[in-house]
Amino acid sequence: MPSRILNPLASLRGEARGGVLLAIAALLAMAAANLDAFEGLYRAFLATPLEIRMGGLALAKPLLLWINDGLMALFFLFVGLELKREAVEGSLRDPRVAALPMCAALGGVAVPVAIHVAITWGDPVALGGWAIPAATDIAFAVGVAALLGRFFPPGLRLFLLTLAIVDDLAAIVIIAAFYTSDLSTTALAAAGVALAALAAMNMAGVVRVAAYVVVGTVLWVAVLKSGVHATLAGVALGLAGPLKDRAGREGPAHRIEHDLAPWVTYAILPLFAFANAGVALAGVSFATLVAPLPLGVALGLFLGKQAGVMAAAAAAVALGLARLPPGTGWGTLYGAAILTGIGFTMSLFIGSLAFDSDADLDRMRLGVLAGSTLSAVWGAVWLRLVVGRGLDAARPVA
Repeated sequence: MPSRILNPLASLRGEARGGVLLAIAALLAMAAANLDAFEGLYRAFLATPLEIRMGGLALAKPLLLWINDGLMALFFLFVGLELKREAVEGSLRDPRVAALPMCAALGGVAVPVAIHVAITWGDPVALGGWAIPAATDIAFAVGVAALLGRFFPPGLRLFLLTLAIVDDLAAIVIIAAFYTSDLSTTALAAAGVALAALAAMNMAGVVRVAAYVVVGTVLWVAVLKSGVHATLAGVALGLAGPLKDRAGREGPAHRIEHDLAPWVTYAILPLFAFANAGVALAGVSFATLVAPLPLGVALGLFLGKQAGVMAAAAAAVALGLARLPPGTGWGTLYGAAILTGIGFTMSLFIGSLAFDSDADLDRMRLGVLAGSTLSAVWGAVWLRLVVGRGLDAARPVA
């Protein structure tokens, strides 16, 4: 029997496989949270206590927080590495190419926030999740694009990927500025020393991956203890690693990004989705869906992202700051704008920082899943109609 029948995922591109695995993980989490036979095991699994102790220093957290604070730091390390590579060598290096997705990303952050704030203004608790619909899930959005294949032009993929990267950078800034707890000056000082060491290593031309891993681990622990969210340590480490050595050869940043990619795609993000997408649907009704929190998140993602992206893109083109990607028209660009409403991983992550109670977390997750699902389905349908019927400048790739 052909291997592709034995393993249906084997016939898909890496990006598409990542999107499919995220969807499977989310569905498994939903099933586990709603089936009596598995609900208790699911909650117990996430509450499993894990502890690492070295002398008087101890890190004791339930498994859920190890995933959200630990494994997601590796994801943000990957994002930091990607940001640096794109800024130094990739699409963000050319201002003319980067202008359209960068402007679009800013609009795609501002409008969803405005929609969520408008809907939740009278509910102080729900208002605390204002940043949730501002995020785009790189893996899921690009995965859906990959599944569309010939209906998603190559130039549009670069636009979507660059926009999602800038979107993630905005999310990182938001997390640092608004979603931190009480700060420890001692731990912050230790983090500062670790950052200085990373900068000195970069300037000295240190290219041993092990050296960056050791100092990066110290940085992660210090940031974790400081009150600033630990995932920011991953971004800082990603930006610190040199892309090339002094002879112009591939440096540790390239090697770490290459080695991390399969772990992020096939393990870290699916595990995060499984741990955070389990929404209990018992008692969910229309009234639940239109409550301020889920409605603000869902409409922010589904309507706010596409409206903000298109408005900012149109303004940038009209002002002569940017141009449409080659092989695309406004119809296909709108399709990519719809897909930016797939918040999923990043939205769930910000939501886990914004709320503490199980009830608020479930409402938040319901809004994220609704908005992300609508964006994925409508984006795919729109692009197949527009590109498949030749209604725009783009054409299916033969």
